Amino acid sequence: MAAEIERKFLLPGPPAELQGSPSRQIEQGYLAISEGSEVRLRRSGDAHRLTVKKGHGISRQETEVELPAEVFEELWPQTEGRRVEKVRHLVDIGDGLSAEVDVYSGELEGLVTAEVEFESGEAADAFVAPDWMGREVTGDGRYANQTLATAGIPEA
Repeated sequence: MAAEIERKFLLPGPPAELQGSPSRQIEQGYLAISEGSEVRLRRSGDAHRLTVKKGHGISRQETEVELPAEVFEELWPQTEGRRVEKVRHLVDIGDGLSAEVDVYSGELEGLVTAEVEFESGEAADAFVAPDWMGREVTGDGRYANQTLATAGIPEA
């Protein structure tokens, strides 16, 4: 498993920085969720993936594999009741970094988050988020996609 080092932020709404940014529709469903790990399916365009994540907080272990579309379709019904839909925008924030800004739809309409991935823990610690990113929610389990898929938008 490869390490994924990222910080997550709760945005008050879609920022102006989304104008002209590349974006893609994502559907994601969870096959299994347990304390500290998850197995999920993700469809984005013609890409179908199975991902296993372990851990929580700023650094997690992640393994991802491509799935044939027919295998994805066979497994997808098993995620019923544990799904999120979102449009992911890739926003350049300078210093070689990009923010993945997720604008949720469906049951999570109105929720907007941003994640920034880093090469090291030191780089993550040194990062100063632009003001438009809002409040940091890294490690707040209420904003983990698996929780959003099962419990909905957290109360303020």
